[in-house]
Parts: sequence; C-alpha cells; structure tokens
Amino acid sequence: MSWLEALILGILQGLTEFLPVSSSGHLELGKAILGIDAEHSLAFTVVVHGATVLSTIIVFRKDIWDLIRDLFKFQWNDSTRYIAKLLVSMIPVLFLGLFFKDQIESFFTGNTVFVGSMLIVTAILLALTYLSKSNRRKINFPDAVIIGIAQAFAVLPGISRSGATISTGLLLGNKREFITRFSFLMVLIPIIGANLKDIADGDMLAEGGVSIPALLIGFFAAFIAGLFACKWMIGIVKKGNLIYFAVYCMIIGLIAIFIGSGQSIL
Repeated sequence: MSWLEALILGILQGLTEFLPVSSSGHLELGKAILGIDAEHSLAFTVVVHGATVLSTIIVFRKDIWDLIRDLFKFQWNDSTRYIAKLLVSMIPVLFLGLFFKDQIESFFTGNTVFVGSMLIVTAILLALTYLSKSNRRKINFPDAVIIGIAQAFAVLPGISRSGATISTGLLLGNKREFITRFSFLMVLIPIIGANLKDIADGDMLAEGGVSIPALLIGFFAAFIAGLFACKWMIGIVKKGNLIYFAVYCMIIGLIAIFIGSGQSIL
C-alpha cells in the first residue's frame, strides 16, 4: 500500500465512520478499486478504526468526562445508569469479537457483491426511520440490548454501524439527540478493546502487507476527517435528513453488486 492509497483510504474511513453509509463497506470497496489485497490489510483497517475512535473521544470529551467524574462518586445516579446501559449494549459485539473473530474477518475479503447487498440492507434501515416517532426522552435497558444487537450485525462490511444503531434507536421511539450520542459512545470500548487485543496478540505486527508509514498516514487522515464527519453527522440526525443516505447506500450497493457480478463472470 502506497502513502497515497493510505491517505485516500484514511480519509474515506474518517468520513464514512460517522455517516450512516458503512465505513467498513466503503473501505472494502476502496481497497477493491485500488487493487489492494484485503486479506493482507486488516492491520490498516484496525488502525483507521482506532483513529476514528480518537475522533469520537475528542468530540464527546465533555460528555465522557462528566460520565467518568460521576462514576467515581460511587452512586446510582443518571451517569452510572447511562454507563450501565452502554455496557449492556456492548455485550453482543464483544461476544462476537471474542468467539467469532476469524469468521468475522472472513467477510473482509473484497467481496463487492456481499458488500453491495449489505449496503442495500443499510439503505432499507435508514428509509424505515421515516416511520419513527421520537417521543421517548431516555434510552432504557431493553432499548440498549436491542441497539447493541444492531451494532453486532454491523460487523458485516456494508452494514453501517451508526446507521444500524441510530435507525434502531429511532424506530424504538428514542429522541434523535439521545440516540446519536448513545450510538457514538457505545462503540468506544469494543474498538479500543479490539485494537489492544490485536496488539497484544501480535497480529498487527505480524502482518506484513502494510508499512508503518502507510499506517501512520492512514491513521492521521482518518482522525482529521473523522473530527469533521462526527460533528456533521450530529447536525444531520437532528434535522432528520437520513433519507438522502438511504438513497446513496442503495445506489452504491447496486453499483457494487453490478461490478462484482461482472468480475465474477469474467
């Protein structure tokens, strides 16, 4: 992977991580277009996801600090209840990461037909948000479980994590600003944990497909793009303009299936 390819993919990851269009799906499609071996670039995928986590921490630093501060009061207050809901929501994806990691990684092989199909699923989820009624002020524990299951399905490339979790939250009746905040915060520990596990296992260092400079360029590109995209997405959800992303995902999904089907025939 060249530095230019790393820059392009890093920006692509940063922009699409927070927008409901599937960053993993776009990253896989980007690799396929650039001719990058998807099976030997998993370390790059992990690194750029870590960069967008850092973007989330920067944008929500005040919320995170308030939660941590209240946690150490050792009281069952609004913050500790919120943290408990975040932890509950993480259980499904942590379970998949611990026991089905190899199976999950098998989907990241540059299969554009599969990615396109999952993008269409994302488009349907986003379109369904027009049926939602945002009348509940707080996310409850059953909501947290269901939203967590939606996040678990988003391990598949093409299923947007933010799209799946925000759409599910809206369909459950949660207010837009609450579900957006919850969606971005609930992913922090799983991705940080995945990165630390890969580093501890030596998987990232053992993989020789991507150079250190390319990893660094991709990281900083994803981080900077992620800062802008995160703030942008918060405003978009508040205004309720998700239908445009549904149309976009449908178009890109159909194109990916068409291109992938043509390649398989050849």
